[in-house]
Amino acid sequence: MQPRSNTAKGFTLLELMVAVALGLIVLAATTQLFKSGMDATILVSQQSEMQQSVRSALNLIAKDVSMAGSGLPSGGLSLPNGTGSVASFFAVDPNRAWLANNTYPSGTVGGAPVSNYMFGVIPGPNNGLEQGGPTTIPATGQGADAVTVIYTDYSFPLDQYTITFPAGNPNGDAIDVAPPANPPAGFPAILSPTGIQVGDLILLNNTRGPAVGEVTGISNAGGRITFADADSLKVNQSGALNGNIKYIVTGSNTVARRIWAVTYFIEVPQNGQPPRLMRQVSGQNPSPVADNIIGLKVTYDLCDGTNGPSCGSVSDPIGSSYSPNQINKVNIQVIGQTLNSYGNRSKSMALMTSVSTRSLSFKDRYQ
Repeated sequence: MQPRSNTAKGFTLLELMVAVALGLIVLAATTQLFKSGMDATILVSQQSEMQQSVRSALNLIAKDVSMAGSGLPSGGLSLPNGTGSVASFFAVDPNRAWLANNTYPSGTVGGAPVSNYMFGVIPGPNNGLEQGGPTTIPATGQGADAVTVIYTDYSFPLDQYTITFPAGNPNGDAIDVAPPANPPAGFPAILSPTGIQVGDLILLNNTRGPAVGEVTGISNAGGRITFADADSLKVNQSGALNGNIKYIVTGSNTVARRIWAVTYFIEVPQNGQPPRLMRQVSGQNPSPVADNIIGLKVTYDLCDGTNGPSCGSVSDPIGSSYSPNQINKVNIQVIGQTLNSYGNRSKSMALMTSVSTRSLSFKDRYQ
């Protein structure tokens, strides 16, 4: 009897090890390909969000800058000045001041002496980082600019209200407001959602001239607005010699309008969050308007009436002996960056626009 022949064959240990190794290589390559695809998707998504943030920020700043000086007296106006006055502020809410240098210009500006003066545009070269935080933006190692623009709010018809000063109130710390006798349908009340709020700035103008006050209270169901001293923006100074509401109390035909003092700056949160662009309006709390903003640069094209076509672009008009009233174009650059989740693979972009200032009083260089 012959022995049976065993024809069954299996894998040797070496073949098994080679097969496992090849399988692991294929699996690793597949995993890496999947990860690369996911990383690319996230990076593209972050880049798209960054672009949207930068464009939105630039459009918002440009919209405010385009209104600079609108509705203000030609060339701007004086805030409280003279004996008994102190500097007035912007970029302040009831709790804190947001910028290190946030007073209105004083001294010789553009060859003219001014004191505590409200221009339509207040440049803030290298003053665009929240005070108390880093002095430079970590992503760039550089500072940022701020810009403040002041203009009239035309959305609320305060100028259609009848304005009177209460009897026996020589300091001008209150006004009585009455709606038209036959208001149209939908005419907004003082206390409506879009109406006057504490912290708003009100421009009053009558036969004695203009004056600005910060709203500190609204009473009598919206029939009286008060402007008490010690307001956060320091514009209600009944003890000042000039430029306050007290100075115009004896005038007639008083007209009131709300004005916006809008400041843009960059905040670097202390909790490790990325920098963000902030918008602060009058005496209200500032609001973030765009995340992951790592740069804000603002320059100004100016004419002084004598330098003709050689009008230059400067970052500090006042420091260069110009007046903000000579600004005829504002150049804004906003820089954004994607979240730094992938080290050196984060992306950044810079967008720039130029805005003509239609409401400022500058000399036309072609005349």
